[in-house]
Amino acid sequence: MRAHLILASLCGLLATFISPNITRAQDARASLPARIELIPFESLTLPDSAFLKGDKSAGKPAQLAAELHVAQGPGKRPVVVLLHGSGALGGRDEQWAREFAEMGVSTLMIDAFSGRGIVTTSDNQGQLGRLNMILDTYRALAKLKDHPRVDTSRVAMIGFSRGGQATLYASLERFHKMWNESGVDFIAYFPFYPDCMTQFVDDTKLKPVPVRIHHGDIDDYNPAPQCKAYSEHLKAAGANVEMTIYKDAAHSFDGPLGSPTPTVSTNAMTVRNCVLKEEPLGQITNSKSGKAFTYEDPCVERGPHVGFNAEAAKAARASVRETLKTVFKL
Repeated sequence: MRAHLILASLCGLLATFISPNITRAQDARASLPARIELIPFESLTLPDSAFLKGDKSAGKPAQLAAELHVAQGPGKRPVVVLLHGSGALGGRDEQWAREFAEMGVSTLMIDAFSGRGIVTTSDNQGQLGRLNMILDTYRALAKLKDHPRVDTSRVAMIGFSRGGQATLYASLERFHKMWNESGVDFIAYFPFYPDCMTQFVDDTKLKPVPVRIHHGDIDDYNPAPQCKAYSEHLKAAGANVEMTIYKDAAHSFDGPLGSPTPTVSTNAMTVRNCVLKEEPLGQITNSKSGKAFTYEDPCVERGPHVGFNAEAAKAARASVRETLKTVFKL
């Protein structure tokens, strides 16, 4: 009898240890893609002045690539197009791809740097036009139009910092009409801590779809107040825009490899104290000097902070998931 009791106890203990491990393994499997494809595509490298004017002749051909993480599940899957920040693709982007995979949503992660010979733009933002990634997105989308596992009626866009700025302004009707020849439209935009320091021509005319901005209240890289003012301006113009500001969240608050204590991003450029405006058409002007803006202007500073905030990251992921469930009809 005693042997049976001991055996039963051991079995119970073993089940206690095994069950959580099985659950974790199942959860990990759910976040894995069914397939990963490398999608090569041709874009243009062009200055913002050419982008703003729709001048293709001013661009130089660029051979780029994107990773398509095809989600598990039958048939065509909805897709989120992901745009990285100034530090290129990394752990944050991979974590978001896994988040989407758990929902049965594929991710197209665009690498806007490698094909251009760029490692990072953090310390030299002048290496690539701030709006160039919008064009990259449209060129990559064209490659998915006839993909057998992609539902092109359900495509959303998410971007972070530099990529967040591109995501925000990709929602402008002007840029969509000027550059999007892919035949695919976005049905939602998720800009994370974008740079909102520039006022563009017709920048209150947005696509009539949800734009959900996520920002941190202690972000001194791309400060939230400027984006808050812009979002309120957009809402007043009738745009479907909402902005969430997370408490005690610094720049890149959803980056899991960042320090929980905000730390200085050494030598990183920020235009937080610049007031920029597209004036005249196609030219970004420094409103303080009245001259064409360059990264040599006195308003450009260095050394902003970045940091991870687990609570804000969790809340932001939940918010994005809920919006995607609605627009993708999951």
